[in-house]
Amino acid sequence: MKVLMGLLLVTGFCLGQKKQYDLVWEENFDGNQLDPKIWNFELGDGCPNLCGWGNNEAQLYTDTNHKLENGFLTITTKKEGNVYSSTRITTKDKKEFQYGKIEARAKLPIGSGLWPAFWMLGANISEVGWPQCGEIDILEYVGKEPDIIFTSLHTQASHGNTINTKKTKIEAIEEGFHVYAIEWNSDKIAFFVDDALVYTFQPEEKNEATWPYDQSFYFIINVAIGGNFGGPVIDDTIFPQDFVMDYIRVYQ
Repeated sequence: MKVLMGLLLVTGFCLGQKKQYDLVWEENFDGNQLDPKIWNFELGDGCPNLCGWGNNEAQLYTDTNHKLENGFLTITTKKEGNVYSSTRITTKDKKEFQYGKIEARAKLPIGSGLWPAFWMLGANISEVGWPQCGEIDILEYVGKEPDIIFTSLHTQASHGNTINTKKTKIEAIEEGFHVYAIEWNSDKIAFFVDDALVYTFQPEEKNEATWPYDQSFYFIINVAIGGNFGGPVIDDTIFPQDFVMDYIRVYQ
């Protein structure tokens, strides 16, 4: 059931104390197309600036590998001939948030080579680049590692490498919908799956290199195929596969 904005309170924990959050924004994927006032499409293979989207990924992103139906966003990965295709959307320059509880309810695609994600990048990426802008990976899953959810952060101090991360084994996570969330404040970022705490990032020293999380971030939803993280083996027998998003909610 979807909840009208402003009418729901959720409880979280901030620095060890109970905190009440108010719902300030939600995306329920109603209607039959994405709202262009909220969402941008990123298209192609990333070339010439970021070929393979920086990870040697195999897919081309299009604005046709998705649909909105019955309040769900479905991204469908395909292989047609020798071409893999998918969709990648962002809220850059349109919906950006700093701090709060952020959650999404989603159902994963399955199969070796798939790499669905719900993540965030610092709004200053055009000025400072990556990884200086910071990255928050609320949900990552790779089909080659069943029953595993990745929750990670990328910073300048880690040279963009996946050092600040947690792999959490959750039996049958591929079955049905699950809620992936963070609670983010000026001191730490805590990651949750179905309300269970799975990882907390809280560096003792916070500076430009270790803590780029004192600014606004925007959302990205995508399914990559293959690449350094998702591949290298792609099971061509799995296609098509769907990544289904029910909602995104932001509480502050």
